[in-house]
Amino acid sequence: MVFRRLADYDPSRPIEPWLFGIAFRTASVHRRTLSRRIVEVFAESDDFRDDDATGPEVAAADRQARHMVLEGLEALDLDHRAVLILHDIEGQVVPKIAETLSVPVNTVYSRLRTARAKFATRVRRLRRRQGEEDVR
Repeated sequence: MVFRRLADYDPSRPIEPWLFGIAFRTASVHRRTLSRRIVEVFAESDDFRDDDATGPEVAAADRQARHMVLEGLEALDLDHRAVLILHDIEGQVVPKIAETLSVPVNTVYSRLRTARAKFATRVRRLRRRQGEEDVR
């Protein structure tokens, strides 16, 4: 990316903030793209479906469960979301996740614990809100 913007660089100004701006915008675009892809994967997933059950009630329950998972994942920042997905959904072991993300093993454990707590809190709030809407 830097080579594309090199003509825009003003040599009279410090290079670090300019490079940081490019890196930040590139990372933001990547994060948004990844976030959309995660939503697409879950939206297309059949993991919530029960093959033996059919009907509008099951379809509604599928949509509701999928919505709760997506909302729970969206409540997490990218670092926590990545660890939760890699471990709890993809089934990868912590040392492999640490290697993949280039972070210490204890960081993965910490992020996983925090991600699970935030995810659970978000889902509890959604269930509570849904219960309130059902009463109305």
